[in-house]
Amino acid sequence: MLRDSASNAAAQALNGTLFLRLEEHFAHDHGHRPNPAEVRSWKRSLPALTGVLLEAGLHEVTVLLEYGLPLTSKRADVVLAGVHPGTGEPSYVVVELKQWSQAVPEEDDPLLCRVDAYKRPVLNPVEQVRGYCDYLASFNGTLTDHPDRVAGAAYLHNATEFGISGLAEVGESERGRLFSEERRGAFIDFLRSRLAPVNGASAADELLAGKIGPSKQLMAVAAAEVRDREQFVLLDEQRVAYETVMRAVRNAAQADRKNVVVVTGGPGTGKSVIALSVLGELYRQGRPALHATGSQSFTKTMRKVAGARKREVQDLFKYFNSFMTAERNALDVIVCDEAHRMRKTSANRYTPANQRSDRPQVEELIDSARVPVFLLDEHQIVRPGEMGNVDQIRAAASAKGLTCTVVPLESQFRCGGSDAYLLWVLRLLGLEAGGPTVWDPDDKMQLMVADSPEQMESFLEDMRARGYSARMSAGYCWKWTKETAPGQALPADVVIGDWARPWNVFGDRAVAGAPPSALWATDPAGFGQIGCVYTAQGFEYDWSGVVLGPDLVWRDEGWVTDRTQSKDPAFKRSTPDDEVDLLIRNTYKVLLTRGMIGTVVYSTDERTRTKLRELVQA
Repeated sequence: MLRDSASNAAAQALNGTLFLRLEEHFAHDHGHRPNPAEVRSWKRSLPALTGVLLEAGLHEVTVLLEYGLPLTSKRADVVLAGVHPGTGEPSYVVVELKQWSQAVPEEDDPLLCRVDAYKRPVLNPVEQVRGYCDYLASFNGTLTDHPDRVAGAAYLHNATEFGISGLAEVGESERGRLFSEERRGAFIDFLRSRLAPVNGASAADELLAGKIGPSKQLMAVAAAEVRDREQFVLLDEQRVAYETVMRAVRNAAQADRKNVVVVTGGPGTGKSVIALSVLGELYRQGRPALHATGSQSFTKTMRKVAGARKREVQDLFKYFNSFMTAERNALDVIVCDEAHRMRKTSANRYTPANQRSDRPQVEELIDSARVPVFLLDEHQIVRPGEMGNVDQIRAAASAKGLTCTVVPLESQFRCGGSDAYLLWVLRLLGLEAGGPTVWDPDDKMQLMVADSPEQMESFLEDMRARGYSARMSAGYCWKWTKETAPGQALPADVVIGDWARPWNVFGDRAVAGAPPSALWATDPAGFGQIGCVYTAQGFEYDWSGVVLGPDLVWRDEGWVTDRTQSKDPAFKRSTPDDEVDLLIRNTYKVLLTRGMIGTVVYSTDERTRTKLRELVQA
């Protein structure tokens, strides 16, 4: 984010230094340089806005460029901070800038629109800026109690009224106004109605110092989400994905046309938020729809939390292998969350002989509903036999003559919304080209290396005492005692020197105060046990402590995977070495991306700890 007065920003836009400063700030915040298209958009759009501000006499208003929305990597183009001319209170205007010369609303959904430069429909900019305002009002403490202090406008400075008139069909409001260059005067009037021609520095200070509420954790609001919907604010690509699914549902009903939808995105991009939003809306409409995953922990937690007061809500959450004998198209929608955990087939050793078949699981899921929706992250495949990916789903749909729509999610809400941290993890583990880099601290995510497991645990205990949630997890490098006699404590299987802790409970019943496996990540009593990737995947907590085991160590110039150190029964002798290597790296990628505020990492290997200290400097 870059902060300055409107007059300074205008002068620097004129001599070009503004864009150099923006590039430097962007690289620091995100761990990579902005792409040329983004730089071009700055050069074309920001002078148009600063010109309007000067013409409006708002020279002293503070301009926050590329303002990062709290706890997400999503950025608003501009937030203007100043004083309201009527009340004298702080006032903020979020501005979304578009270079479009024309845009038309999607034929049957004005929330989306078509622009020549894009193959897919995109979110209507009026709805986009309205979503940013709603999100800010929900997550920034400065606005939580004063939601009327924020307004929003989309300024399409290259467009005529004729070229964008249809966008207003979505409905305008104080948080979502639309202005073309032809209505420049109206835009100036709008800005003057929200901002006085006085210094805006103190208002900007107040916004930037506002207490950031923690991201509304998925499990804690699932019940309300399934019934009440407004718990989550969907932004940009999330809203596009939601509207794409709902449009497919309408088309399936009206035109008898089946459609497959795939939503892709990395950890924390909001796939499960979209899943719950879709399911909740369909549930309220009375449409037959189900949620399914391949994760026992995720499904059981959904059932427990979402169905706490309504037993029928629990029945909405199924497993992928529940549809082997399902009637074709019996459902309007099936929402397949964590679809990267799909298996080749649904049959396993517990499947009755009369139900066994070689029919691919993806086909069963597609056949079960008129609109099958798959939400997945191809980089979270962590055990042999998991195979959910876009190409597989697209091929299965094509074989049935079905249209497959893919919606990618880019912005993420986990790890404090820090793109730089996620890129650092990927490069650390060799999952992204370029090799490990020194961590350049940002203001979104904290990272530290512990010298011992005792130090890691002590720090996390301190965080819990301050009201934060925390968990410890580790690579699957220690035996796991699966059965505990009644009345006995969990055995301390994870032993590192004099420090020993139990794995999380194996099974569906609590043991000596420790929660069942499926609730380890969400029950506060889960802190005393060490979680593995299968119990942590799909969940998040404020602080994450991660133990890198001896299955992945740093030697000389790179990582060395030692499959003999893994105790994961999913790895068979027949599993190829290169597949084991990738799955172990993916495992640590999942564990290192569970924290929303910070991560503490410890390696059992001294040489690896030395490497980590080089990369994460205190």
